[in-house]
Amino acid sequence: MATDIPLVTLPSGESVPKLGQGTWRMGESRRARKEEVAALRLGLDLGMTLIDTAEMYADGSAEEVVAEAVAGRRDEVFIVSKVLPENSTRAGTIKACERSLKRLKTDRIELYLLHWRGRPALEETLAGFEALLDAGAIRYWGVSNFDVSDMEELFALKGGPACASNQVLYNLRRRGIEAGLLPWSREHGMPIMAYSPIEQGRLLRDRALALIAGRHGVTPAQVAIAFVLRQRDMLVIPKAGSETHVRENRAALDIALSHEDLAEFDRAFPPPKGPRPLELL
Repeated sequence: MATDIPLVTLPSGESVPKLGQGTWRMGESRRARKEEVAALRLGLDLGMTLIDTAEMYADGSAEEVVAEAVAGRRDEVFIVSKVLPENSTRAGTIKACERSLKRLKTDRIELYLLHWRGRPALEETLAGFEALLDAGAIRYWGVSNFDVSDMEELFALKGGPACASNQVLYNLRRRGIEAGLLPWSREHGMPIMAYSPIEQGRLLRDRALALIAGRHGVTPAQVAIAFVLRQRDMLVIPKAGSETHVRENRAALDIALSHEDLAEFDRAFPPPKGPRPLELL
């Protein structure tokens, strides 16, 4: 299997793999840890060198799984982590990042995101990000679960347009961003990072998805991921806790959806007719 993966360019001009690896629900079971580490390492072998995690996932244990997986290969990996909103004051953001760095056993995080909006003012969080940038603890910062109005508020702040990415929910059943946030993000040259491309498995029972997957000789999960990957400037971070699922995720890049497939998807999962509020899991 080829390891070459299409790239998406960040506002800085740096390019990262379009298909990465998510870690939500990793680190929750000691028995699964060896398999999770092996899965992430295989993903690196296959070119999926962007790994997304967060301090929230398993109360930091997911970051520890990532640390074990990237040991000896740290310079290959583009790590994304997130600060919880309750920690997102200037001082709280810095301290949260320091804790994540310790769990990740690294001296920097490539992309550090505000997980979602909380009570602290965005100016506070941005001040924390700026301090972390100055210290070399992070290379870029971004946000997660921000709608168009949130992004407009952010971009109106001093330093706000430096946001590198917005990580949001997007899949066949959650297409609302196609009519609002996605065009806004393209207009501002900032890529979306899509999480939960298979709706945490709930999509896999859909009959239309199964029929299209059967035509291609692949799994419904692969077709669901391929649907999200078709967006030229979108990063996609499916989670895979086993080597089998990692290989399946990587193979989703090789699926060429036809006009007929996309028309069937539009019938089964109608695209938005106008802007909708951002959806969350």
